[in-house]
Amino acid sequence: MGQIEESTLRVLVIDHELSADTARGSNIRAIVSSLESRGIDVFKARSSDEGISVFIADPSIDCIIINGDLVQMEEEKNVTPRLIPQLRLRNEDVPVFLITERATLSSIPLDDVQEINEYIWALEDTHEFISGRVEAEAKAYRKSLFPPFFGELSKFSHVHEYSWHTPGHAGGRAFLKSPVGGQFYRFFGEELFRSDLSISVEALGSLLAHSGVIGEAERQAAKIFGADLTYFVTNGTSTSNKIVFYGTVVRDEIVLVDRNCHKSIEHALIMTATIPVYLIPTRNRYGIIGPIPAPEMRPETIRQKIADNPLLSTCGDAQPCLAVITNSTYDGLCYNVINVGSLLGKSVDRILYDEAWYAYARFNPLYRERYGMHDGPRDGPTVFATQSTHKLLAALSQASLIHVRQSRAPVEHDRFNESFMMHTTTSPLYTIIASNDVSARMMIGTSGLALTSEAIDEAIAFRKMMSHIRRKLLESNSGDWWFDVWQPDTVLDSATGQPLIFTDVPDATLRADPRCWMLHPGEKWHGFKHLHDGYCMLDPIKVTLLTPGIAETGSLEKTGIPAAVVSKFLEDRGIVPEKTGPYTILLLFSIGITKGKWGTLIVELFEFKRLFQENASLKDIFPDLIERAPDRYEAMGLADLCHEMHATMKDTNVTELMDQAFDLLPRPVMSGAEAYRHLVKNEVELVPVEKMGSRTVAVGVVPYTPGIPVLMSGEETGSQDGPILRYLCALQEFDRRFPGFEHEIHGVDMANGTYRTYCIREQDGSQV
Repeated sequence: MGQIEESTLRVLVIDHELSADTARGSNIRAIVSSLESRGIDVFKARSSDEGISVFIADPSIDCIIINGDLVQMEEEKNVTPRLIPQLRLRNEDVPVFLITERATLSSIPLDDVQEINEYIWALEDTHEFISGRVEAEAKAYRKSLFPPFFGELSKFSHVHEYSWHTPGHAGGRAFLKSPVGGQFYRFFGEELFRSDLSISVEALGSLLAHSGVIGEAERQAAKIFGADLTYFVTNGTSTSNKIVFYGTVVRDEIVLVDRNCHKSIEHALIMTATIPVYLIPTRNRYGIIGPIPAPEMRPETIRQKIADNPLLSTCGDAQPCLAVITNSTYDGLCYNVINVGSLLGKSVDRILYDEAWYAYARFNPLYRERYGMHDGPRDGPTVFATQSTHKLLAALSQASLIHVRQSRAPVEHDRFNESFMMHTTTSPLYTIIASNDVSARMMIGTSGLALTSEAIDEAIAFRKMMSHIRRKLLESNSGDWWFDVWQPDTVLDSATGQPLIFTDVPDATLRADPRCWMLHPGEKWHGFKHLHDGYCMLDPIKVTLLTPGIAETGSLEKTGIPAAVVSKFLEDRGIVPEKTGPYTILLLFSIGITKGKWGTLIVELFEFKRLFQENASLKDIFPDLIERAPDRYEAMGLADLCHEMHATMKDTNVTELMDQAFDLLPRPVMSGAEAYRHLVKNEVELVPVEKMGSRTVAVGVVPYTPGIPVLMSGEETGSQDGPILRYLCALQEFDRRFPGFEHEIHGVDMANGTYRTYCIREQDGSQV
């Protein structure tokens, strides 16, 4: 195939006799020498543990040679875990050669024998023959790694030297004709430009027609993810969601929508001119968005919501056509989709799970029955799952997947593909398609389990370390403080039924038993109401740190450390959290996380604590703040800033107002599509937040964090002294007082310290 396949082969030899002055030792050294003479890189390990470490550190090994005596010694000493099973947990396909003698083969454990690809008969076969067999197996394995599209792309990009088609850079050559173009070319490298090819290349198939190797790659991805249909999307899950909408609903139809939805769902509602009926999630004292309680999904509740919606007053018994649920939530709460499908299936025939942050779930049994493409019964609604493979799998930015699980109201590909083509470019970037192909291939079999298990293990280790530090600090000094972790305080021991402190629960139990992460009714740690057992689970890889400042009652304590200050401190040191709330920091443990990464995080948290206790000068910690607002910050220390910011949040009552604002469902005055029409026609005006009482917004108002709409386009703001506008005024006051810590609010324009939002223009003296 291409240049990647032709790169140097890599072989790992695990043999305790590599340096021994014995016939066996001399033999293995001769085999190594013969392999090296063939241009193969040979890595040597003199023990099972060393061999496992090398293989984990370098999963690109193409073949493994093991001294059978090591396997026999493990059996005799009853060593666990054994070498070969550990290797197979990492990779079930890499060829394994065992050096042994025919007479002693029977002493090898049967489980190990079943995992051997080929045997090297010690002192019988020639070194050249053995090295030739190893090279052939390694090459065959290397070739098998390539999934359909990536394999053909890598081959084509190196076979065809001259292009007479788009793109115009012609494999990168155009860039080399310019000084700045040359710098651009050298920065990204030749491979990127050689693989940036035109849709005119028939050998690569068509993304729009799902033909050729692209179609084959999508079909393989469907098998891997447990779907009946899978579509590769090259403009993110925002586009995937719009494709599903355009392929399933039309103007004036009803869609059940999780109010905890991504902005792309609001855009899809506007574009399709459909009418949302919102399902309201719970919230806790930290402002964390919880699951939608089961009663919200019952048919009688949904019927009442439709009857109460002013935009549907003339619809009679109209039925919703689609339901949209965010799973998992942004804070890592995962539904039991069997329960959700059973509840919503009484009202709709199709469900869309926005699983943008959750593409890995199928590959670890911890998440069983908690993702859209589950293996449960097919007597419910047809299910869509949209996933951002670039978020927590290993794909490039903008890579996304749409999965379909057929059941009631099945999807017809040819008709659905019209929506796909409507939203898909005719000039897709092939590297994004290839990254979807590769990210799916990486999750096959034991590889997916190993990758997800490692991420879970690292998250558990970090959670335990943070809890251990907190407990030790508080034991040594009750007045001391440390960051808390949002997680269960105790876990019931499955053997005794007695509660165990979280840090005392064995790692293996936390890794494998979803009951450890369940949200049980009435538990203080999560604080959500109206839940029943088994309905919702916390995803361990989504770790929320809690900064001091919020009491168990939900009120702000006398002193506190707002999370925005901690997040800025971490970001300035190259550690970027995923999301920051008033007193929460969300960290994602993707499959790329390592101990070094979270170890560095703990070091920096200790450094923050030290600087806080010393009230170190902001001039030394945040010089950019001093440069931006010297009069405001020059005389302040870190503790001063935290205390003043906390006092402001307490005085403005911002956390309580946030809860009230998001608990309120605003009155819809017009559809999102109609509001957008007013926006395009310039029948709108920018209105300051202090004068927005009882106005209809033309755009959604989405504060980050939490990134959830407090107002959707076409909704009324409520009274000037109502919770929504008071909340926005509190955020505005905070931004005025603390330059450099302003909130990001989509739909709000900030000019000279004033929040302004597009509202429908007043007509004939009436407010709209």
